[in-house]
Amino acid sequence: MNFISNPDVATVFDQYPSALRHKLMQLRQMILDTAAEIEGVGKLEETLKWGEPAYITLESKSGSTIRIDRRKSSDTQYAMYFNCQTTLVDMFRTAFPNEFRYEGNRAIIFEDDDNIPVEELKTCIAWALTYHRGKRMSKRQGARRS
Repeated sequence: MNFISNPDVATVFDQYPSALRHKLMQLRQMILDTAAEIEGVGKLEETLKWGEPAYITLESKSGSTIRIDRRKSSDTQYAMYFNCQTTLVDMFRTAFPNEFRYEGNRAIIFEDDDNIPVEELKTCIAWALTYHRGKRMSKRQGARRS
């Protein structure tokens, strides 16, 4: 697993119970690996948003922020959160209706004993990391039609 260079983020991870920390570190690694595999996403900034580890395409501005954290309402659940002002979770739900549990238009929810479908989750992560790229493309195509 990659070293966490942001000391505030490292502190948050250190405060999770060991088993949960391991699960969240796996999600973190999946986000970092997926970003590295997509041309044009660039290096992610790892920071805290609302006290939760957050991953931002600061360099390219190609994507929407992804956050990960434990569920406050459960000792056995954790989640990957997305901006609720996007259509991301609706896209995920359409593509993967049975692979994940969703919370409204903002999260994919995991149980501590889930067997996570890695390729499907990486697809969701890739869509989030390139979300604005698609919107910019649509705007350009609309402008050409006018």
